[in-house]
Amino acid sequence: MKKLILPALLLAGSTLCAQQKYWQLSKDGGIQFNVKQGQSHSDHFEMSGKQLSAILKYGVKDGKMMISRKLVFPMLRTIPNDTRGNLIREFNGNFAEQILIDGAKAIEKPVSFSIRGALQTTGELQQGLSLRRNVFPSPDKAAYIESYTIRNNSTVAVSVKIPAIDSVNVTDEKKGVYGAYVIEHKVYNSGDYTLQPGNELHCWITISAKKKAEESVYVSDTWEWQKRTALVDELQQKLVLETPDPVINRMFSFAKIRAAESIYETKAGLMHGPGGGEYYAAIWANDQAEYVNPFFAYLGNSAGIESARNSYRLFASYINPEFKSIPSSIIAEGVGFWNGAGDRGDQAMIGYGAAQFALTLADTTEARNLWPLIEWCNQYLLKRKSADGVIESESDELEGRFPAGRFNLSTNSLAYGSFIYSAKLAECLGKHGTAAALNYEAKQLRANMEKYFGAKVEGFNTYKYYDANDKLRSWICLPLVMGIYDRKDQTQAALLSPKLWSPNGLLTESGSKTYWDRSTLYAFRGLFKAGATDTTMKYLSYYSGMRLLGAHVPYAIEAWPEGNQRHLSAESGLYCRALVEGLLGFDPEGFRSFSLAPKLPKNWDKVSLNNIHAFNTIFNITVQRVSGKYRVTVEEKGKAAQTIIWNGEKPLHFTL
Repeated sequence: MKKLILPALLLAGSTLCAQQKYWQLSKDGGIQFNVKQGQSHSDHFEMSGKQLSAILKYGVKDGKMMISRKLVFPMLRTIPNDTRGNLIREFNGNFAEQILIDGAKAIEKPVSFSIRGALQTTGELQQGLSLRRNVFPSPDKAAYIESYTIRNNSTVAVSVKIPAIDSVNVTDEKKGVYGAYVIEHKVYNSGDYTLQPGNELHCWITISAKKKAEESVYVSDTWEWQKRTALVDELQQKLVLETPDPVINRMFSFAKIRAAESIYETKAGLMHGPGGGEYYAAIWANDQAEYVNPFFAYLGNSAGIESARNSYRLFASYINPEFKSIPSSIIAEGVGFWNGAGDRGDQAMIGYGAAQFALTLADTTEARNLWPLIEWCNQYLLKRKSADGVIESESDELEGRFPAGRFNLSTNSLAYGSFIYSAKLAECLGKHGTAAALNYEAKQLRANMEKYFGAKVEGFNTYKYYDANDKLRSWICLPLVMGIYDRKDQTQAALLSPKLWSPNGLLTESGSKTYWDRSTLYAFRGLFKAGATDTTMKYLSYYSGMRLLGAHVPYAIEAWPEGNQRHLSAESGLYCRALVEGLLGFDPEGFRSFSLAPKLPKNWDKVSLNNIHAFNTIFNITVQRVSGKYRVTVEEKGKAAQTIIWNGEKPLHFTL
């Protein structure tokens, strides 16, 4: 691939990122922001448990702590019971300012903020009196927790009064699907204390919600904290990426947390949800079926795998003999659906994601259960083939925010991927004739995509997104993701040109100001797969530093201006996939086999991906530069290692 000069816009963006670097990596595997004197800064991020999600706004202004909470209870459904029918309440104010120190209200001055699956803060209440705070959701209760520890570092005793709060708010039963809901706000360990020098005082607040007929429960912050940290620790021990870039390593480890925490225990089973204050107890053909479910197949997180199974099961319930499209989203704990944008290419999304998931999970029973859904999706797609041999959809995953025509590149690229991976799965299931037919359809579609979408757009010989399209679009990266490299050089040039690349990643359309991380992360995966390793790594490194250590942290975001850069969950799965499937070229071939095509940046000598849970086993991948070639080692647990010296050309194939 031709070497491209990085545009000035990237270099300017890198400087901007350095100027906005608030955070640094910490030794405990997290990130930390140390407040400088006179500094003001605020941010927001989301944390989730199986019964609630908390969007936390926090920061420092004029030397004082700021904190507010938006709490979402997805299983406490409201009327109308639609996509956004979650019980939501906001709670503002800093509880620490209600504490009395020697009869006067405390004033908290933040010293540091740290994040590792939860927010932890340190600060001072007055000279010699320090405060530590842990903020997190319960992993399995509908309870949000703030834990406080006050320490007397002075040489004299002080009196401390922890205010008693035990408030109950009952919602209007006419506005709840299950009647009235009870929201409880409680302080544990309130009272009057004398805090001696060197001693500590501990209290905590909880905000919880329940159906009116349910009993209130005691919430122990210590126990809930242990469960939360255990989940974070488990995720850090699986699918461990080790590269020479510590920021990418840490961003990868954080992405696993956000991708796997946003799973809700609904009456239809575990359901992964995007989040963002709106999207819960519901699934989408793109966020779940396409983006994050295939990632769960090799992460090794049991809740993630179960949520993937449930999502495909729920989509399969809408299969019909008339071949009417499956809804884009199944909502409200599985009892309803949303299809407001029509067919967005949803069948291509589902078929592509489900086939990848089934191959990598390598559960024969599960694959057989999934096959009718996958087969139906492929048949649906073929029934919508035009005279030009491309596949029609009513919109795309942006649901009409930008024009997509009747035939768009996204739907067709995903359909191609669905045919390719479905053919591999069919071979595993002994359906050899079906596999041959799907491979034929994939070959035909690829040729027709080149004829229909291949075009010169704004000076680049790349792809038009739809027939009348005359502006560059970010989703021209999708053919690269699917292994179609016919226009890779010019597509790379277009993606990284000032027309599409901005300091915040890819613009959706040339000339717009809108950016969505999902297309940026897909582009990284496609560019890595196409071999543009050194160039792409510069952009990924910049992006990772911005998202992890910059002004808005610590995860990949959904979009801007829509949603104010919400930390939707599935995008974090796409970040990991950019490295696993892009940089390393990991690609499932069968129930016990996969291919690799790793390409290391010139300044990297070694990369490893350890504790991979896929194909019913656990294994490690190590790639090391040796005498101008690569030594690629796959080490399966309990088995002898497989090592190949590779010239970096055709992909390697491994059977476990």
